[in-house]
Amino acid sequence: VVWGTTRALSSLRWGIEDREPTRSEQVATLAMPWRLTRMQIALWTGGLILLTTIDGIIDPQAIPKVAFTIAAGGTVVCAFSYLLSEFALRPIAARALQAGDPRRIRIAGVMGRSILSWLLGTGVPVSGLMMIAVFRFLRPETSANQLAVSILALGGITIVFGFALTVLGGFATTSPINNVRAGMAEVEKGNMDVRLAVYDGTELGELQSGFNRMADGVRDREKIRDLFGRHVGHEVAEKALQSESELGGQERDIAVFFIDLVGSTELAASRPPTEVVDLLNRFFAVVVDEVDEHGGFINKFEGDAALAIFGAPNDIPDHCGSALSAARAIARRLLVEVPECSAAVGVAAGRAVAGNVGAKSRFEYTVIGDPVNEAARLSELAKSAPGAILASKTAVDGAAENEADRWEFGDRVTLRGRSAETVLANPKDVKVSADEAESVHV
Repeated sequence: VVWGTTRALSSLRWGIEDREPTRSEQVATLAMPWRLTRMQIALWTGGLILLTTIDGIIDPQAIPKVAFTIAAGGTVVCAFSYLLSEFALRPIAARALQAGDPRRIRIAGVMGRSILSWLLGTGVPVSGLMMIAVFRFLRPETSANQLAVSILALGGITIVFGFALTVLGGFATTSPINNVRAGMAEVEKGNMDVRLAVYDGTELGELQSGFNRMADGVRDREKIRDLFGRHVGHEVAEKALQSESELGGQERDIAVFFIDLVGSTELAASRPPTEVVDLLNRFFAVVVDEVDEHGGFINKFEGDAALAIFGAPNDIPDHCGSALSAARAIARRLLVEVPECSAAVGVAAGRAVAGNVGAKSRFEYTVIGDPVNEAARLSELAKSAPGAILASKTAVDGAAENEADRWEFGDRVTLRGRSAETVLANPKDVKVSADEAESVHV
């Protein structure tokens, strides 16, 4: 006991000192159960030689029986000692494995445990039965009662210790596996921060460590996926992940929403840059929230302006109505949540090409077509219009009745850069006050 305790404390001193183990200390810690077992093997071997010699002097014929009995007992005790030591040292083994790759410092494997279980559960008992048969041949005078007692005793010991060994061996194998299963269940629930304690020095420890590496990879991938979605829009990101991304696009019926901050140049000149950035972030937070709520996606931010698309890349039932409703909702919320600024909104609809534009090595998803230009020009014109919201008649005509009824048509104008005339439309509640907007928003 003193010998084993001294050796163990010497190898585990890094844990007592609460520091990272060296490579040699890692190996020594993981090998500690086997080292303690070897000490017991040495002591049992010494006892076997000593007792067999003493008994042989008294009764030479008893040497085989005494030698086998001591050897069998020592084998069982040493095996149990190994398994129990492994369980007792798991907390410190987990700390040792955290400081190194278990694939490179593995001491014993699952195969070794299996062989040990076979040796104790099958090898030793069968050897005992064979020895009883040998003794019976060597000493025919052995009575049937003695033979029966020997077999029953050996069988009883085998059942008791075999069951205990099976439980210990099974727990040693299934515990790390259940640990990994629990981790997989957490990942399945969406918990990407799960991390397993690696406490097994066998291939099962590799499994635990491999799960941690897999979880780290999944977490990094989800982080990249989230960042990708934040940069290009979650709809575009999902579409890119689900299919091969190619240059070009397809013609679609869409609604375009363009919003531009009014007086941004004066704001930048009269306020510190940090205040301007904070104002823009609060402004865009309202825009993004309402666009997402209405099924659209922000295609791009352009300084103090934003372009939102409804109907691409994903189809929505009423893309025109959604864009118009989002425009009205944003106007109301800005009056309450960002009262120190004003914005002009333009909404247009029509056919446009939506797809990837650029080069094979670098491209972006965008929408190109007359509705985009028309929405931008409407936004410019809306800066001097009541309520600062203008839409095209095409957008209102394409909306569902419940949304179209909230708009009224006005003048017919020719927007800058366009040859065709555009019939303007205004929301009927453009003159809503800040107090009314707050009550509606609440």
